[in-house]
Amino acid sequence: MISIATPELHQHDNSPGPPPANSDTIIFRSRLPDIPIANHLPLHSYCFENATNFAGNPCLISGVSGRAYSFAETHLLCRRAAAGLAAAGIKQGDVILLLLQNCPEFVFAFMGASFLGAAATAANPFCTPGEIRKQSAAAGAKIVITHSAYVDKVERGITVITVDKPPAGCLPFSVLSGADEASIPEVCIDGHDTVALPFSSGTTGLPKGVMLTHRSLISSIAQQVDGENPNLHLRRDDVVLCVLPLFHIFSLNSVLLCSLRTGASVLIVPKFEISSMLGLIERYKVTVAAVVPPLVLALAKNPAVESYDLSSIRIVISGAASLGKELEAALRRRLPHAVLGQLNTIIGDNI
Repeated sequence: MISIATPELHQHDNSPGPPPANSDTIIFRSRLPDIPIANHLPLHSYCFENATNFAGNPCLISGVSGRAYSFAETHLLCRRAAAGLAAAGIKQGDVILLLLQNCPEFVFAFMGASFLGAAATAANPFCTPGEIRKQSAAAGAKIVITHSAYVDKVERGITVITVDKPPAGCLPFSVLSGADEASIPEVCIDGHDTVALPFSSGTTGLPKGVMLTHRSLISSIAQQVDGENPNLHLRRDDVVLCVLPLFHIFSLNSVLLCSLRTGASVLIVPKFEISSMLGLIERYKVTVAAVVPPLVLALAKNPAVESYDLSSIRIVISGAASLGKELEAALRRRLPHAVLGQLNTIIGDNI
């Protein structure tokens, strides 16, 4: 084993390493200290680990209603959701399906499943009924949480909870949010237990479920926001735009979970509509905008942008696909005060 490192840059670890095991193995070490990976914790404990330090700060802001949930309220509602899911029959190892546009209830249910040692799979509510039912069956979902408008897309015979007024045969979300948080069953969660089950887009065939463990998600989040020189410089006074769908791993991981970990506020926007989004950015003084190339195109080229004050944005993070040089240059001209970064979320379980 060959270690490529400069000793004087690693004052944190000057002990000799193990003898070479394989001459073909090369380890490239950072000039910065190693990032501690708390992958012995379950995901919810890790994300809310520092929440007592900013319990009263806004955690989730609904772009629809304007309601803000503090970190203390968010943590409480996640625990209540866990208790409600347990009362509905969800236990460790089970899967719930989130068929939702971006909304605070997505967060409560997702983290509630984590508290129980269960997993959440999320689907695009605009998928066809056949696609949704196929994902539900493949994941083995026991409960579906959705909007009333999409109930007809869900297979019959499964428990359905709606975040708005429930149609006949469905339950209101209050059965989760109104549960007694003290009744959460005690479970022993292993880092290798699955906590999220996103489905691929099906680029190379039919969509496939990706089993993400507590350990893998924590490792990914830590590499983005922990340590002395994080890739995402999120601060407690940041307001992070969450317009990208939470059923996509980029938004779930790099927007929501990283913000929960660092204490940044998340502005939850259900869908992209240029004027509405720009108005919310101006109103809530968004500082970090997570986007994809089509949104970058809108920010860079749409004339409506000139009518709004976007000076609060200090970071633009583009992911999911690479930006062309021309589009990147156009965005820099439109937002010259912002730092532009490109991110591809890679999650592995080998760390």
